Amino acid sequence: MTTPIKTRERLVRAAQEELIRSHGHLEMQAVAKRARVSVGLAYHHFGSKAGLIAAVVEAFYSRLDEVAFSGAKPPSESWADKERWRIEAYITFHYDHPFAPLVIGALSRAPEVLDVERAFTNRQLAGGARMIEAAQRNGFVPDHIAPHLTIALMIGGIRQALIGALMSEERPDPEKLADEIWAFMAGALRLTAGSGIKKNRRDKVA
Repeated sequence: MTTPIKTRERLVRAAQEELIRSHGHLEMQAVAKRARVSVGLAYHHFGSKAGLIAAVVEAFYSRLDEVAFSGAKPPSESWADKERWRIEAYITFHYDHPFAPLVIGALSRAPEVLDVERAFTNRQLAGGARMIEAAQRNGFVPDHIAPHLTIALMIGGIRQALIGALMSEERPDPEKLADEIWAFMAGALRLTAGSGIKKNRRDKVA
C-alpha cells in the first residue's frame, strides 16, 4: 500500500519533471498523470498549483542544505578547507541539478518561490553569521569583521555569480568558479595564511 508520504514524494518528483520539461510551466493534470494519481489527490496534498511548486522548490533547497551546509560532511578538519569545500559542493550541486536554472531563472519571481527562497536565505544568513563568529573566536577571522553584514554581502555576491554562471550560454569551469568565489570570500573575511588555508591553484588570501 502506498503511504501518503510516498504519494507526496512521487507528486513532487513528477512536478519537478514537468517543470523541467515545460520550462517552468505546470499543469496539475499533467503532474497527476505522470505520478499516476488522480488530480484530486494532488490538490489534497498541496492545495493548489502554487503549493505544489513551493514543495518542489523546498525539496530542492532541502537537498542543497544536506549536500553543502547543515547535513554536509567536509573531508578536511581545517576550517578554511571546509569552507572552501562547501563552495565547491554548492557550485557542483547547481551545475548538476537540472532544476537549478529554473529556480534562479523562470520561477525566481513567483511569490511561492520567493517565500521558500527567502526562508532558505534567512537560514543561511543566520548559519553564516554563526560560522564567522566561531572563526573569530578561534582566531581565523579578525574581530573587527561584522558577521551579519559580511555574510549578507558574501551570500548576495556568491548568488549573483552563480546566477551569471548558470544563465551563461557557456558556463565557466566549475573549479575555476569555485576558486574565484573562494578568493572573494577570503578577501571579505580578511583571511591570512594563519587561517589554515592552503594556497593552491588560484586560491588567494589577504
